[in-house]
Amino acid sequence: MIRNATMGDVKEIHTLLNHYADKGLLLGRSFSSLYDQLRDFKVWEDDDGSLRGVCALHIIWEDLAEVRSLAVDEEAQGRKLGQQLVRACLEEAAQFGINKVFTLTYQAAFFRKQGFKDIDKSKLPHKIWSDCLNCPKFPDCDEEALQCIVSDTL
Repeated sequence: MIRNATMGDVKEIHTLLNHYADKGLLLGRSFSSLYDQLRDFKVWEDDDGSLRGVCALHIIWEDLAEVRSLAVDEEAQGRKLGQQLVRACLEEAAQFGINKVFTLTYQAAFFRKQGFKDIDKSKLPHKIWSDCLNCPKFPDCDEEALQCIVSDTL
């Protein structure tokens, strides 16, 4: 089941995201940033109550949002949880009237399957680079930028 994240999820979200951050697959998040941005997050919860996946929709501007912090527990991969979490974020973007959503990722092939298209990072507004300053790979980012038009994807 996909639902909005709650305060009780923060420790599990932190553990899941930082598991992949330690492998260099995504940007880790501090507890402080998770609490600050908790409303951005959706989680996939199994029937037994365990958190198996997480994804965030972060609003950048009136017409632009970012899908970020997508992570699925290794034991739950192959069940299309990531696909469903991204779709839930795109549906939420549509509810807000946001039609452009981008991502910076090492998993470009996955996002292409979800309807995202490659874009040049220079096309993204400078506002997004504030998170990049906290990345250990800054300024030599090797993530790929992709964007989708929500109305074309849903």
